[in-house]
Amino acid sequence: MPDASFVGKALPPTAPYRVGREKVREFALAIGEGASVCRDVEAARAAGYPDVVAPPTFAVTFTMPAIEAFLRDPAFGWDYSRMVHGDQSITLHRPIHGGDDLVTTIHVDDLKTRAGSHMLNLRCEVADTDGAAVATTRLLLVTAAEAGS
Repeated sequence: MPDASFVGKALPPTAPYRVGREKVREFALAIGEGASVCRDVEAARAAGYPDVVAPPTFAVTFTMPAIEAFLRDPAFGWDYSRMVHGDQSITLHRPIHGGDDLVTTIHVDDLKTRAGSHMLNLRCEVADTDGAAVATTRLLLVTAAEAGS
């Protein structure tokens, strides 16, 4: 059984993640994003951005590893091996750019057990190193509860 005492808590912030220009380009290519501002620095600057612009879903490249580390922590007690991804949303407060240094704080918003499954709601608040909000991601993860949980 996952440890319900984590609900309502925020985990310590991650170390800053440097958004690499080439990572943005590779991600855009991988998902079929053809906008020139995602690939070309000059096009991004001409459009008023400081560097290439990451597609909105780019945030998963640095939030998901932090989430996975939390879920695999034995202190939380999550069964990662039987997990499915139930839902996810990303709200950008401003575009993510090449060169950004971003910090993620995971919040454990809810944990319920229903119909033989544990349902976990996590929220990631992404900020720059000055503390300005950049993105908020929310996700629902589900794993089968063991008999008697």
